[in-house]
Amino acid sequence: MENNLMENNRVFSKVFMWLFVGIFLSFGVAYYVSTNENMVYNIFSTSKYYFIILAEFGLVVFLSARTKKMSYLSAIISYLLYSFVSGLTLSIFFVAFQMTSILSIFAVTSIILLIFGLIGMFTKMDLTKFGTYLLMALLGIVVATILNMFFQSESFDLAITIVGLILFIIYIAYDVQKIKKNLYMVENENCLAIIGALDLYLDFINIFIKLLTLFGKRND
Repeated sequence: MENNLMENNRVFSKVFMWLFVGIFLSFGVAYYVSTNENMVYNIFSTSKYYFIILAEFGLVVFLSARTKKMSYLSAIISYLLYSFVSGLTLSIFFVAFQMTSILSIFAVTSIILLIFGLIGMFTKMDLTKFGTYLLMALLGIVVATILNMFFQSESFDLAITIVGLILFIIYIAYDVQKIKKNLYMVENENCLAIIGALDLYLDFINIFIKLLTLFGKRND
């Protein structure tokens, strides 16, 4: 029991270390880009933005599919590269919203991560059995978002944002419990830490963006 607890703590310390490394790298890149008008123009006023979006999507798919088969160094490099690219796309929010809103929403998102992470860690309910339903809900949000690009409905967009916020909050508890269950099912705990950090990173960033969209104060 004591050995299991020590292993549990060791892996989760690595997960959260890499999680916050990724988050602060993304936010650092986003802030730096937002303060450089030339970079903002070059990224968002040209076709480069679409290339960056595709690169970000490709990297997260690649990481999710290949991390277990990578060396630890390759997994780290890929994760940091994804965090960097994600920071480029995140910079548009640093341009559009006031820094006080960004900082306050960041703090709120961190508290949500802590609370629902603890729920996932200590609940006796098996959350992993809901994985299929969560995935179906996520795909539904993606489809609804694409459809709304054509309909341009503000009320529908608001509904998608709220549902997405709730979904990713639930995903925090789900992903933490999934990491906990996988502790004894994988051989390489270092790669498990990167996979876990990536999952929680995606939860954090999506919650942050949705909260900022709902409650953030925009720049004039």
